Amino acid sequence: MPNARTVSRLRLPLVALFMAGLPLSGAGQAQVGNNIDFGDVQELRVLAQTDPTLRKAQAIVNGDVITDTDIDQRFALVVAANGGKVAEEERSRLRLQVLRNLIDEKLQIQEAAANDINISEAEVTAAYNRVAQNFRRSPAAFEDYLKQSGSSPISIKAQIRGELAWSRVLRRKVEPMVNVGDDEVQVLIDKLNAAKGKDEFHVGEIFLTSTPETEAAVRADAQRIVDQVRAGASFVAYARQFSEASSAAVGGDLGWIRAEQLNDAVAPVVTTLVPGNPATAISDPITVPGGVAVMALIEKRQVLAADPKEAVLSLKQLSLPLPKDITEEKARGLVAEFQTATQAMGGCGRADEVAARLGADMATNDSIKLKDLPEALQQIMADLSIGQATPPFGSLAEGLRVLVLCGRDDSMLQAKTPNFDEIYAQLNDERVNMRARRYLRDLRRDAIVDYR
Repeated sequence: MPNARTVSRLRLPLVALFMAGLPLSGAGQAQVGNNIDFGDVQELRVLAQTDPTLRKAQAIVNGDVITDTDIDQRFALVVAANGGKVAEEERSRLRLQVLRNLIDEKLQIQEAAANDINISEAEVTAAYNRVAQNFRRSPAAFEDYLKQSGSSPISIKAQIRGELAWSRVLRRKVEPMVNVGDDEVQVLIDKLNAAKGKDEFHVGEIFLTSTPETEAAVRADAQRIVDQVRAGASFVAYARQFSEASSAAVGGDLGWIRAEQLNDAVAPVVTTLVPGNPATAISDPITVPGGVAVMALIEKRQVLAADPKEAVLSLKQLSLPLPKDITEEKARGLVAEFQTATQAMGGCGRADEVAARLGADMATNDSIKLKDLPEALQQIMADLSIGQATPPFGSLAEGLRVLVLCGRDDSMLQAKTPNFDEIYAQLNDERVNMRARRYLRDLRRDAIVDYR
């Protein structure tokens, strides 16, 4: 998005990876219009078989083919990333955007090849394995997950290859043309120090380009995205697949920004958003220079101020499974028994003993940040003293759980002084990505794309 700060765009978004006939009526004759008679449908025999593995070309980009299978599998990633919550009326529009993204991917890979940049299979496989690990699955289990979602490892690896190739093109062709002066870095550091205590916002963006002639249609598209995200769809998934800003590669994440660093049309909106709830954390479409933006407020803090949510906790979790056929009355009794035992156990030292007595499972985590806990638990944990336990939480399906606070490290709460190298990298990334957008725009303009 023009004039909005972007952060570390050249890092590959591997974590974010998920990163998704007409009925015939009548018992006998079936007709289309008034001209075609299919005969007796009940007696219809298929005299030849279709090949389910046949892949039809949907677009040819400078000679490289994009098939319907490519689109189907990439579209399935979008659907999976949104928990299957994609309305029927949205599907055709989303498929069109997936096709546009695949065209850009082809252009980026072609430009890499034109500059003698080749991504080895070993690099792609290593990146794919990291994606699987981020999903807490083995590569084999991740492959099964993708297939069950209607996608495939081939689709993910193609996207990885495109990202690696484009990143390498930018490092070779764009970064050497960018210059950041030491005086510019110092000016920004001085501004940060002067802004100490002011509000700072961790924001995400989705940017869709438009012209005066297309703005109404683009705003309507942006509003549909807003409605989907507010209904529970993933903002990161939509940003990654459909945003036309360079931040799309990291799920739209712009990092931490002060209001004055944002576009004048965006800043007043971001300051009114409230994080933690899609209904209040996602903006309506905003008209900005060159297009339409949708903003998301992820977190809010004060510049160079200590953030209590950065505290590192040491926790023990007791998990008590519930029988599938348990009645509500018995479940309530177990909840009361579980709470009485855990509230009176006297700290983490007796947690294992209590878990054994109740038949509960025990798990330990010695380095989890308060902000990484579910929102509903953050305030409860913030108010606990060492050795205290939360009330039981969970469900009939997942069982009962209790967290015990065994330790708390507040050393991370110290205000962080701006780092020269970090600020330099931030400014460099901003300029690289501005040029990257122009670079891709020129590739699109010169491409020969044959739609089928």
